[in-house]
Amino acid sequence: MSNTIAADESFRTGSLPDYAALAGAYVPMQKSVLPRYDAGKALARGTLFPGLDLPFMNLVNQEMEQTPMTEMMAIDFVADELELYLDTHRMDREAFELYQSILKLQKEARERFVRLCGPMLQSDQMGMDRYAWLDAPWPWELSDRREG
Repeated sequence: MSNTIAADESFRTGSLPDYAALAGAYVPMQKSVLPRYDAGKALARGTLFPGLDLPFMNLVNQEMEQTPMTEMMAIDFVADELELYLDTHRMDREAFELYQSILKLQKEARERFVRLCGPMLQSDQMGMDRYAWLDAPWPWELSDRREG
């Protein structure tokens, strides 16, 4: 018997019946809606439910301190949610007025962030007296605190 590969190499490819699923997704069932985070912590953690607050990229889940970045993230989240609402309720004048006030807060928060931490977008450098794009630390730089 020879150790060479057979001339027919069909063993390298597989096939599925026409009715077979290519893949199956699994989403764990949430056991309870309690306990819940308060609104501020939920915004910082990205979920209302502690049971869904799982490590991301093997980072330890930590409390986020209130910083100019977390303030902008919270305001951006509210602006995005209001946009989604207004997509389907465009005649809601009260929601639109709230949206306008959130956009004003968003602008103020961004200007405050740029003053304190440096530019986030290229356009944030308009009017600056020097090139500051590469100044550290960048807001998304991760800490060394990891699990395991």
